[in-house]
Amino acid sequence: MNQNFSVERRNQVWLSDITYIETTKGWVYLTVIIDLFDRKVIGWSLSEDMTAENTIIKAWYTAVENRPIKEKLIFHSDRGSQYACIPFRNILKSYKGLVDQSMSRKEEKALLLKDWDNAVAESFFKSLKTEWVYKNHYNVYSDAEISIFKWIETWYNRNRRHTALNYKTINELELEMEYK
Repeated sequence: MNQNFSVERRNQVWLSDITYIETTKGWVYLTVIIDLFDRKVIGWSLSEDMTAENTIIKAWYTAVENRPIKEKLIFHSDRGSQYACIPFRNILKSYKGLVDQSMSRKEEKALLLKDWDNAVAESFFKSLKTEWVYKNHYNVYSDAEISIFKWIETWYNRNRRHTALNYKTINELELEMEYK
C-alpha cells in the first residue's frame, strides 16, 4: 500500500483487521473488511474465537456478497495467521488472479513503527470503541453482536460523516455517484 489511501473506484482496495471487545463472559473478536474508496464496512464478523473460519473467512464471504469482485482488487491486511493461513489464501486464489493479497511489511512490526498501511482499519476501530463500545456494557456475545451491528449498519455505513469523504456520509457519496 505504501501509505497511499486514495483510490479511484470501488473494489480497488479492501482493508481488513481484527480487534477484540470485552464482555463479562470473555473476549469477542470483530473482523472488518473496509472498501478504501468510500470507507464502507462491506464485510464483518464477530466471533468468540480467533479461527480464520470464524473471523476473516466469514467476513470475506459477506464482503463479496455485498460487492462482487469483477475487476482487479488489492486485499490488504497485517500478517496475522488468519490472513496468512492456507484456507484463506486458497479462497483468494480462487478468484483467478483478480485478487492480489497485500500484507504489511515485517520490518514495520520489528521496528515498532505504526502500521500506517492499515491506518484506515485502525481508525475505524478507534471510532467504534470511543463512540460506541466504551459507552456500552456487554454481558454476553449476543449483546455485543446486536450493539455492533447497530453501530456499523445503521450509523457508520449510513449516517456518519467521514473526513476522507469531505465530510459526507457514505450514502451521500453513493447518491452523488449515481447521478454522475
